[in-house]
Amino acid sequence: MIEGNKIPKKMLSLDAFSQWLGIEILECEVGCCKVGMTVRKEMLNSMNKAHGGITYSLADTAFGFSANTYGKFAVSIETSINHIEALEEGDYITAESIIDETRNKLGFHVIEVKKGEKMVALFKGVVYRTSKEWQ
Repeated sequence: MIEGNKIPKKMLSLDAFSQWLGIEILECEVGCCKVGMTVRKEMLNSMNKAHGGITYSLADTAFGFSANTYGKFAVSIETSINHIEALEEGDYITAESIIDETRNKLGFHVIEVKKGEKMVALFKGVVYRTSKEWQ
């Protein structure tokens, strides 16, 4: 079994979409992961703001990485996001798992997406923890 804080690095190496987004792992420990990325031109919508899917995807990656640090495959079963602030090309944003309540098979997470110290989105998610271990 892989140590929990090393699982996100393995996940990122296998995740072409997160690599395309330019996501980098900033911090990681069991139950928590912080990731970051820069908004690029091809991520903008028709109003010249970051598409909502960008903050969602960054938060979802932090969510998945943090949920899997316990060593078992954890899969998302429900998520939601509140978009608070619009983002522009060049903005550097981070997403960090700030709440992790783990039960036997379920995990409940809250992820803050920030630009600097300012919250730009709030993501909530529930995972199901399988019995399959990360190797």
